[in-house]
Amino acid sequence: MPFMRSWSVALLLILAGQGAFAETALVVKSPMSPPAWALLERELLRFDSLACERFAAKYVDERGYLLHTPRWGTLDGPDDAIETFFNWTLLYALGGSDTVLNAYKKAQEGHWRQYGEMRTHLTKLAENGAYYKEFITQSDWFHTGEGMRAFMLLGLCEPANVRYLERMKRFAGLYMNEDPEAPNYDPERKLIKSIWNGSKGPMLHKATVYDWVGDPVPGKFHLLHNPAGRGKMLNLDTWYPKMLAHCAEYLDSVGDNPLNLAATTLALNAYALTGETKYRDWIKDYVGAWKQRTEACGGNIPSNVGLDGEPGGEYKGQWWKGTYGWNFTIFDGEIEKVAHRNNFEAGSWPGFSAALLATGDQGYIDVLRRQMDNIFAHRKKAHGKLLLPRNYGDPRGYKYDGPPQWYNYIQNPYAARLTEIYLWSMDRRDLKRVDKTGWVGYLEGLDPGYPEKALAADLERVRKTLAEIREDTTTPQTRLADYLLGISPAETDALTNLMLGGYFGGRIWTLHSRFRYFDPARRRVGLPEDVGALVEKLGADSATLTLVNVNPVDTRTVIVQAGGYAEHRFDTAQTGGETIGINAPHVEVRLEPGCGARIAFKMTRYQNRPTLAQPWEH
Repeated sequence: MPFMRSWSVALLLILAGQGAFAETALVVKSPMSPPAWALLERELLRFDSLACERFAAKYVDERGYLLHTPRWGTLDGPDDAIETFFNWTLLYALGGSDTVLNAYKKAQEGHWRQYGEMRTHLTKLAENGAYYKEFITQSDWFHTGEGMRAFMLLGLCEPANVRYLERMKRFAGLYMNEDPEAPNYDPERKLIKSIWNGSKGPMLHKATVYDWVGDPVPGKFHLLHNPAGRGKMLNLDTWYPKMLAHCAEYLDSVGDNPLNLAATTLALNAYALTGETKYRDWIKDYVGAWKQRTEACGGNIPSNVGLDGEPGGEYKGQWWKGTYGWNFTIFDGEIEKVAHRNNFEAGSWPGFSAALLATGDQGYIDVLRRQMDNIFAHRKKAHGKLLLPRNYGDPRGYKYDGPPQWYNYIQNPYAARLTEIYLWSMDRRDLKRVDKTGWVGYLEGLDPGYPEKALAADLERVRKTLAEIREDTTTPQTRLADYLLGISPAETDALTNLMLGGYFGGRIWTLHSRFRYFDPARRRVGLPEDVGALVEKLGADSATLTLVNVNPVDTRTVIVQAGGYAEHRFDTAQTGGETIGINAPHVEVRLEPGCGARIAFKMTRYQNRPTLAQPWEH
């Protein structure tokens, strides 16, 4: 990395009323040749944004409607349609163009209208539309969460958006019994009453296959949920019985389910927007109840809780049973074979990490670690490979009553979950279970060229996706909601890792990161034009960040925030042999033309109440 040997960094102590937005500012005057990673970051932000514009121009009409054939259902229904834009708000928050945010907001508003017009005949769930009061009528949080990924991160972009604030408070209230039409929550037993929940309240009876699959529609479609895979045209009328068979064993619904822990992300956002403690208190109550239930099951997160509040309450105390649970081994009639579909972690990781953000209490992460301890205690080795069980119960399926056992051993099935535990705890003992490859390997000093490789790979993916979009000959009459998921063009994983020290393992809809950036000149989120940022090291109380202005003509100023929600605190910053006290969640850095610096921060993590307020709003 072509750093200059001598540094010239000045400290400005900013006085109130002089137009600055952070308590402390650094002025960086040391020339730095533009590093390859910084140029690649800027190009990826630019081409990600352009690619989203091209996608929207082809697949979204003037009303904001996604050009496809709408259907109700979890296989290719409303959640998939809006999930198409899952990381567009994140891209904007990183520094993507204004057009990306505007295109997402147009698509979101259009989506509510488009699926509000849809009607079903075989299920009551969407007989008057998929949404009621702009929230899904009833669904499971595996799919509800998928459909809300971009919306959950919109607060990073526009925390002062009055409509967003009203919606987030209203949506969170659906799980706090603030809406009499949606009594989803039992405050006495601290549980959500059904795996099916939403703006119409909980489903307190067995679901039907039509609830899961919806009505058939005539025509041939590119069905992704089928053995033939992408690109295969199938007649939906003919394939429809297979789709029903896919969900034939998904019908048990009553009682709480770990997927519901993902609903805490609504309350977390409402708390970060308003500071109202009722949202934090609800998270503590609800996740705390799950913590107690997990302890009662020997450290295993139960996959069903009865309406009596007891683990396994819907299955005679068998905590491992339930839809999407530990023992959810079924016969999938669509693919005509046994399938193991335990997704206990899909809601529990978002839920326990939301509680960490809301309270700063690492005890919530201890629960996840202990769960992994239990799984690792039953590990096996085969052909020199470590295998871990994905399921617990009777290998014949969750409707049987054989003696419970660990089964379905797979190599490294929890890689993302283990990475999250480490990044939240920063306990080096947790790192022992994480593969030292890719981004984590880079942070450990094992792959210094990783940033350039990862960013170049993402640029290549953008190129390939745009080529697929250009060559796509499908029509709205042959596309269902899930088809466009595969060609949504924004690539944000490497940018999140490298710029923010953040990580999305797949189903977390909250930004867990060490840094975030703001552009004070344009009063918006994200890196300012021409600025590159690279997180080089992370420690329990430290982080090393390089900032560079690749523009040789103009000065750039960036506000650096400690954490995605200002939940951390910068204690000191050290660069060029100088150590500067900060003691705040923000620091302003002015980068002279063509200059850069490596800054080693000392930090106290999870010190502050999470907030979505921007620095100039404090």
